[in-house]
Amino acid sequence: MPAWTDQLRFAYQPVVNLTTGTVAALEIFARPERGDVLAQAHRSPALDVDLAALAIRHATHRETLLPLQVNLFAATAAEFPELTAFRSAVRASGRRPCEITLDLTGPYTHVPACALLEAVAELRADGFRICADGVGDGDIPLRLLGDLAPDIIKLDASLCADLDVRPGRAAVVRMVRQLCDELGGLLAVEGVETERSYAAVRLAGAQLGQGHLFAPPARRPAAEVFVPPQTPSASAMVAGSATPVRTTAGPTGTTVPVGTAGRAGRTGRAGATAPSGMPGTTVPAGTTRSAGAEVGGVSEAGGVGEAVGVTAGPPVAQFVQPAALLPVTASAEEVRSRLTGLPDVSGVLLVDADGVPVRAVDRNRFLLSLSGRYGHALYADRPALRLGDRPRTVGADATAWEVLDVIADGDRDRTGDDVAVVDERGRCIGVVHLADILRALAESRVEEAVRLNPLTRLPGSDAVNAEVDRRLAQGRAVAVSWLDVDGFKQVNDGAGFAAGDELIRAVGAALARAASGDAACRVGHIGGDDFLVLTDPDGLDAVAAAVLDVPWSAGGRPVTMSLATVVCPAGTVTGHAAAAAALAPLKKAAKGLIGASWVLSRLGSAHQEVRRGRVAGATAPAYASGTAPASAPGAAGASAPRTAPASAPDAVASAPEAAASASLPSESASLPSESASLPSAAGTTSGPSAAGATSGPSTASPSPSSPSPGAPSIQAPATPSAGSAPVGSLQDKYGGELRPTH
Repeated sequence: MPAWTDQLRFAYQPVVNLTTGTVAALEIFARPERGDVLAQAHRSPALDVDLAALAIRHATHRETLLPLQVNLFAATAAEFPELTAFRSAVRASGRRPCEITLDLTGPYTHVPACALLEAVAELRADGFRICADGVGDGDIPLRLLGDLAPDIIKLDASLCADLDVRPGRAAVVRMVRQLCDELGGLLAVEGVETERSYAAVRLAGAQLGQGHLFAPPARRPAAEVFVPPQTPSASAMVAGSATPVRTTAGPTGTTVPVGTAGRAGRTGRAGATAPSGMPGTTVPAGTTRSAGAEVGGVSEAGGVGEAVGVTAGPPVAQFVQPAALLPVTASAEEVRSRLTGLPDVSGVLLVDADGVPVRAVDRNRFLLSLSGRYGHALYADRPALRLGDRPRTVGADATAWEVLDVIADGDRDRTGDDVAVVDERGRCIGVVHLADILRALAESRVEEAVRLNPLTRLPGSDAVNAEVDRRLAQGRAVAVSWLDVDGFKQVNDGAGFAAGDELIRAVGAALARAASGDAACRVGHIGGDDFLVLTDPDGLDAVAAAVLDVPWSAGGRPVTMSLATVVCPAGTVTGHAAAAAALAPLKKAAKGLIGASWVLSRLGSAHQEVRRGRVAGATAPAYASGTAPASAPGAAGASAPRTAPASAPDAVASAPEAAASASLPSESASLPSESASLPSAAGTTSGPSAAGATSGPSTASPSPSSPSPGAPSIQAPATPSAGSAPVGSLQDKYGGELRPTH
């Protein structure tokens, strides 16, 4: 070896999994005692490769089996993709490529991107992991970062300083975390020096961390690291121990948890049902009641459901810990030596030459077999394969719930066994412990429950708004709807708050059932009697039918709903705020109609389409286009679409079908207040006193009549029969012209 190696020292710093509080890997730093070897390595790629190889050999002498992170200049990887000396050192050390992560550092300015990407692809094919180091203070282009799709993105310490008082930097960290989720990697941070910094990086979404708080770089790998108390995060991005711990970094090995972060949610169970009704409350036809049934995605037993977009738990990549690996040919004595020498290891995985798990050896069962009479004599020199079980594995993109599914489907005697996490080629990248999964799921459930409405157990508007922003960022068209109960204050004042609460629960359950049949539908309970619904534009009719085309009542009093919808075509808006602003005048317009009402518009359009409801003074429903409800009482279906004559001057195309629309007053015009008043306690009805207006809520008959006292429900208005006399243009008192369909 060259003489400069005599003056070179190496230091090790633990990389801590911020979710589990355990050591995930060791980063090796070259520390020359004299001269500037690192500057020479920057100018000489061959010297840089020799430094990386020497780091691997040094770690072998230190007898650490933890996964390693080795620094390499990006220019070196592009110019010498074969890395001959480095690969030879890895083979000589007995390590597998999946145990090594290459931390690619800048500068990137003059690095040929194509050559770098080809070299990284070859390294990945051999099993090596890739980390983009120094992001945030270097010169790596975002374009190149996206093309690399590294297994770890490591943020520079200068970016992570003072995150708690620099909201802009915290926003950048959250953005990079989102990028990691999209690319399937993990987010690591450097420079965690204080407990305040630790709490800030966890809150921002970091998954791996290193710094003097845990352990400073040292000549020998640290035996212990300090992990401060982990306070639950409002973002529920991370989960872990709630008490201070000092974690032992035992020499277990194979790899740092750099697998793909799970992003696929699990579909919810269909058929969410309403809770047991209280006396005097009528829920829509077709609603069932059963003990323990789910309401709005949450069971009455208290479990959070998944029908309305509740998260499916954290990705398993957050909990991966190094695994103890031995070749499949290892003897029982070799396994015993590994287990007795590493008291923190709960089991050993026997892998083939490619690192694919073949058998899993559990500590307790294995040692029990050897400690029995003649056990050591019978098994010590025989292959440990005979004492192993079939390994339980999950993909690196799995969620915590999928790990529980694997455990539940196995033998009861193996409930506590570790689950191996494998990459796309089946190679082991680590293990997850059941205790970590259960703790994280329990904490995520608590976080989810905090964000749910206590009455309907539906998520609030924040969850729906976030999903709106996500879909808009993907260039998708969305339809956002705002639903509320007409005259809800009168319901509470007349029928009592208990009946009002039961009505809100039933509406939430109806929306949850509609959402369970549409993977693109999300439902949120803003508060009170206001609900927010997100769907694709072609999924609106099912949601409207679920709440508008069925009779509702509370305490024997008929009740109607108002629905306002704004359709946001792809590329017309960048966030949910614009959609929310557009919904306000539409809701006011819907409240100005009699009976169950629905007003729809496209973002940026002055036209408002009336799909349900009747204008004061009209003797027929004001359906401008779209689907009218069936005339049968309580019908949940819909009749064929009715289209206005093509010559109508106000005709516009509606989505998804082309239909004529009615022109309502402009958004700036004042509209009547709620006009669908509830009947009085004596059974009489009250309503707007406009000339020709029907007193009380509309019924299925074109000739209105007051409902009898104690009427159980309000029926949907009937579709005007074909051939009926056309209804002329109507002028309301605000001068707006509305042309009902003939």
